[in-house]
Amino acid sequence: MKTTINSKLGVITVALLLSGLVPSTMMAQDKVEASIGADLVSGYIWRGQNLGGISVQPSLGISYKGLSLGAWGSVGIESKDAKEFDLTLGYSIGGFSVSITDYWFDKTYTGDVDEYGKEIYTTNKYFQYGAYSTAHVFEAQVGYDFGPLAVNWYTNFAGADGVKENGKRAYSSYLALSAPFKLGGLDWTVDLGMVPWETTFYNGYTSGFCVTDISLGASKEIKITDSFSVPTFAKVTVNPRTEGAYFAFGLSF
Repeated sequence: MKTTINSKLGVITVALLLSGLVPSTMMAQDKVEASIGADLVSGYIWRGQNLGGISVQPSLGISYKGLSLGAWGSVGIESKDAKEFDLTLGYSIGGFSVSITDYWFDKTYTGDVDEYGKEIYTTNKYFQYGAYSTAHVFEAQVGYDFGPLAVNWYTNFAGADGVKENGKRAYSSYLALSAPFKLGGLDWTVDLGMVPWETTFYNGYTSGFCVTDISLGASKEIKITDSFSVPTFAKVTVNPRTEGAYFAFGLSF
């Protein structure tokens, strides 16, 4: 289960004096909120793509007045699984949100195998930011959560982005629609993801507009004791572009 730590800014005596004068909603905005947690997943499925098997995915974040900075990672139990480390700077107000994310993987599969049939990977350096040699991918996001439906648009604007058939940067993009609902005592979500134009970044190569993620997920807290419960989730995903199908289960701590 994720732990949230709240620390009020300012001197406590001043806060007490103002508590009767300032609305509670405004007081809540003057808190720095921090969170730390981790998920254990049976498979790492991202935007309709299989990025690894059983993985531990830690997270750490801090936010203040709609501004947030978060770190997220993924470590698979198999040696062939790349280790991922992402940093996200975002801002949200009401249902509107914008963010910039730096994705990084510690190794990249070259597509070749050695004389023993073992896959060959290149090792990536974190502080390497060359225009044609970096392993970082920088992505911008803008979205709005209407309540019954959340819409998010993502575009890679720098780093190791995919390319078009002519070799030029694709500015690889992704449109995600998400609709939550409740049924049978569970919290459900239907996700629909689309790649709008050609790129080598998604699914190996995508020649144009295509639907790459149709998912149905559910979550529920499993009660362990009277004072402790573990959030669980499961998701079925199909990718019409690659004809792939996945079923993943996870625990949150």
